[in-house]
Amino acid sequence: MLRRLLLILIVLPVSVGLVLLAVANRHAVPLVLDPFAGAGGLSFELPLFLVVSGAAIVGVLFGGIAVWLGQGRWRHAARSAAREARQARAEAEDLRATLAARTAPASPPARPALADRRDAA
Repeated sequence: MLRRLLLILIVLPVSVGLVLLAVANRHAVPLVLDPFAGAGGLSFELPLFLVVSGAAIVGVLFGGIAVWLGQGRWRHAARSAAREARQARAEAEDLRATLAARTAPASPPARPALADRRDAA
């Protein structure tokens, strides 16, 4: 329910805004890839909305990669902690089993059979 509400309140208006941006900025602009050569260098004529959208997509990708690389030490620490927890859990189970085997009551001595009791009386 909350996911649908977020979709309606956030994603839908942003999508409509992006479509309006694309429709309003269809004219071509030069995208110059060589700043030293000027307008005569390597350049492309692209619609403005493609330039803006492409820059946003590249920014999101680079930002995501930077965050992922920056959080590497935390992922490593989480994996190490999980490994240590598994080892500690296994060691605790082994110790419980050993303690249970040591403290288990010895089996009671076998009772003589019923026929043996009659003979003894």
